[in-house]
Amino acid sequence: MGKKQEHVTVYIISDSVGETAELVVKAAISQFDEAKTSIRRIPYVEDIGTVDEVIAEAKENKGLLAFTVVIQEIRQYILRRAKEEGLPVYDILSPLLTMMEDRLEEAPKYESGLIHTLDEDYFRKVEAIEFAVKYDDGRDPRGVLRADVVLVGVSRTSKTPLSQYLAHKRLKVANVPLVPEVEPPEELFKIKPEKIIGLKISPEKLNGIRTERLKALGLKAEANYATLQRIEEELRYSEAMMERLNCQVIDVSTKAVEETANIIYQIVHSNHS
Repeated sequence: MGKKQEHVTVYIISDSVGETAELVVKAAISQFDEAKTSIRRIPYVEDIGTVDEVIAEAKENKGLLAFTVVIQEIRQYILRRAKEEGLPVYDILSPLLTMMEDRLEEAPKYESGLIHTLDEDYFRKVEAIEFAVKYDDGRDPRGVLRADVVLVGVSRTSKTPLSQYLAHKRLKVANVPLVPEVEPPEELFKIKPEKIIGLKISPEKLNGIRTERLKALGLKAEANYATLQRIEEELRYSEAMMERLNCQVIDVSTKAVEETANIIYQIVHSNHS
């Protein structure tokens, strides 16, 4: 055996961010004295010149080489050059890609950065869900200016579940209740009308929904909130407000939340196309 090495640097090459390779290397390093190891990550490697520089440095420092590269030419070049220089090298992805290719009988895409694309999509979804919660029920009117779409309507027209459903489709949704005694936020009149969707409902349907809501809360069904007189007053007010906003209106009386959400989603995308 040769002389014991006091410190080892693992050089990580990736044609994307390199996070996957670093996690694997860190998992291995954790089984040793971590003070004796270090990691140097070189991301977005797409040319052989960079590979040569890394290999030269790794050889000089008696380091190790690990990589996650799906660009075939770069991958083969790394393996060849590492062998020529007698440098220990570990190809993280290829064994698993080969195994999956054999089982699926399908060639890999060989596109770098796909996992990062998935991560970005996930974070967009989380951000949209947090947005829907933060700007629910007119809680903070500043959300109206930042939203992809703003839902307006009287209480119990499914504004909140619609906001959450659409958030899972990566749309940032704010919703604002329309109440006769409360003037809508001025932000509603500062955005384009096509960004606003009004939700209308029949008095009878709303009466049934609100009556059930009161029962669920253990309150009397004849409370003002659920009377037809109050409901018709609110609906007249909301209809007038939607005309004032000049927004598109959807009747949710006979529609499931999913159906309404899909209509809204199509409207938003047609406005952006």
